[in-house]
Amino acid sequence: MTQPTLSIVPTAADVSAAGAEFIVNTLAAALRERGVAHWCTTGGSSAPGIYRALRAAPLRNGLDWSRVHTWWGDDRFVPAGDPLSNVTPFDEVLREPGVGLAVPDANVHPVPVAEAMAGGGGPDGAAAAYEAELRAAGPAAGVLRPAARRDHPLLGVPAFDLVILGVGPDGHILSVFPGSFVFDVPGWVASVPAPTHVEPHMPRVTMHPKLVQAARSVLVVTAGASKADVLAEAWAGGDPRDLPLRTTLAANATWLLDEAAAARLPR
Repeated sequence: MTQPTLSIVPTAADVSAAGAEFIVNTLAAALRERGVAHWCTTGGSSAPGIYRALRAAPLRNGLDWSRVHTWWGDDRFVPAGDPLSNVTPFDEVLREPGVGLAVPDANVHPVPVAEAMAGGGGPDGAAAAYEAELRAAGPAAGVLRPAARRDHPLLGVPAFDLVILGVGPDGHILSVFPGSFVFDVPGWVASVPAPTHVEPHMPRVTMHPKLVQAARSVLVVTAGASKADVLAEAWAGGDPRDLPLRTTLAANATWLLDEAAAARLPR
């Protein structure tokens, strides 16, 4: 495995500021190259601080959001507006009325949880609908080397310009937990039963980790001493199935950490 780029800043607030700048720079470059940008954002504790930095000067004017499409790498099976939804901080912070950014509704692609609930489709229905939307409106597949085999695992997989990932206490990314069956799912999106070992204990919908591998750029953002042990364990290498964070030990990834989170990494 290849080690990702490592960026260490003093505090969690610095992680938010640097993460927001990374997002704007990466998506702006995509707009210059392709005229449209697609990114997967995240939820959890990292999202609100990053969103506040994105909506504040000078970054709020650094990106044409009318040409940016926003997706989510995963979400809990709760409707938007629920405090546990990964979409809620995006709506309430980044797009807060009066102070937030003018992001067109048509460019926002949340997991269709409310629709699945209304139709009785459950998490499986939400996952199937999200994959269908991703195939219809998502980014194009990445370009593989001409010598790539026809059975290459990333053949045809959409290449997001940027995927933002938090880190779970057990080393999970997205809603792909250690030992997850999702690694063996043939499609791009899967439903995940409620985990019993981490909170909140509720079903999820997640993208496959191969979309992380296919992305043009991946940004892992986390802060705090509670993540130091699992980050060090992942950095040492090993099977991504045992510690899904190891999927980001790749040349397309940057780890953005504060000093506390990075305390056990080799210097």
